[in-house]
Amino acid sequence: MNVLKQIENFCQKLHDSADVSTRFLEKNGVQIGFVYLKSITDNLLFVEGIYQPISVSEEIVDFESLKQAIGSNDLSVVTREEVLGKILEGSVCIFLSSDERFLIVDNLKFDSRMPNEPPTSPVISGPREGFVEDIKTNISLIRRRFASEKLVFKNLCVGEITKTKIVVAYLDGIADDKIVEQIENKIKKIKIDGVIDSYYLVSLLADRPNSVLRQVGSSEKPDIVAAKMLEGRVAIVVNGSPIVLTLPFVFLEDLQSSNDYYTNYVYATFLRFVRMCGLLIAVLGPGLYIALQLFHYNVLPIKYLITIADSTQQIPFTPFLEILFITLLFHILYEVSLRLPSYLGLATSIVGALILGDTGVKAGLISPPTVIVVAIGKIALYTLPEENAQINLFQFLFIILGATLGLLGFLGGVIYLFNYVNGIESYGAPYLAPFSPFIFSDNKDGLLKVPLKDMKTRPKSFRNEKKERMS
Repeated sequence: MNVLKQIENFCQKLHDSADVSTRFLEKNGVQIGFVYLKSITDNLLFVEGIYQPISVSEEIVDFESLKQAIGSNDLSVVTREEVLGKILEGSVCIFLSSDERFLIVDNLKFDSRMPNEPPTSPVISGPREGFVEDIKTNISLIRRRFASEKLVFKNLCVGEITKTKIVVAYLDGIADDKIVEQIENKIKKIKIDGVIDSYYLVSLLADRPNSVLRQVGSSEKPDIVAAKMLEGRVAIVVNGSPIVLTLPFVFLEDLQSSNDYYTNYVYATFLRFVRMCGLLIAVLGPGLYIALQLFHYNVLPIKYLITIADSTQQIPFTPFLEILFITLLFHILYEVSLRLPSYLGLATSIVGALILGDTGVKAGLISPPTVIVVAIGKIALYTLPEENAQINLFQFLFIILGATLGLLGFLGGVIYLFNYVNGIESYGAPYLAPFSPFIFSDNKDGLLKVPLKDMKTRPKSFRNEKKERMS
């Protein structure tokens, strides 16, 4: 093998990129070439662990003596077709003039944050670790929770350009083999330029990709993912993303919180009812209010009706335009608070909530009852933070139905929504299980939360191999 020509060939294939580093060395009449990317490899480890041991060794004649000089376990011999991909993954490629093969040394290194508590999933008690953007760290966080040979990791790669590593994790003998195979086949069939985050896979893995409803579970906490895998779900870890996906997914998962399993079961049940009430208020509250105000005001108590009449007497907008204006104002404040620095975000919230709201009421642009109804609806959104986007859309839909068709259109929308949601499945799991269809055993961890000693079987809402988990 012509080492210098091979180095030049690699540089051309990598378009002479600024982070391509090459070395050339000659020992005992044998030429040795090194090619790696200094942006994603540990340069100090390369010099001290690879280059110096080879340069001082007097016995380099072939690959075997080269391996002995390096003395590392992370060595592999690859073909000419595989070597470029290994360099791009952060490995050092070594080749000799006396051999046609390529030696690869794993030397990947890049800055990664520590597994801290995720900002979206804080807990009062329980584990505080969170996934990070490094797939190896995320795999180790899952592995540490299973000292069992049943834990299986399968490597996949997606993205014509990014070559993103994806790991499918499941428990053999617990997760259903057909579901695992179905998920693997879907991932393998994905043809896309690049996958930057796990969210890129969400619509591609969903049974109904055009639906606005969430059909793939997600979490930033290893303990939650481990608990779901113990129930028979499959986890999907994507390199570069701190969000791990889980399948199959049912709506009940969004009513549950990791805090529920680290607190008293009676209190956990109470909190789940609070979340369900918050969901109903967020989706239906503003729409029901405007339907009653415009078309069915005789249903309202007389004292409340007088209050509404007094507060809306000087308002220049119709009730529909008024509620749309306030909703739009809330969305603007929310978007602004996300993008401003943290020390300005709090000030903006105070300005928006106190000054704009209070001034708008005093100026006669908006009425106090409408502000209260919309504010309660927007606050209730965050009882289920994962469903925030979907709830916003449904809330706006029911506002339009209530303002145009009254209570009849509002109730028709409710019936249609429940019928639509009831027809969705995620890898054989009914979306509204265990409520529809009603599965008695799964309701032990549904809206009700029973003690752990009574949850002796795995969920029957989706397929799994082993039903019993406690004897």
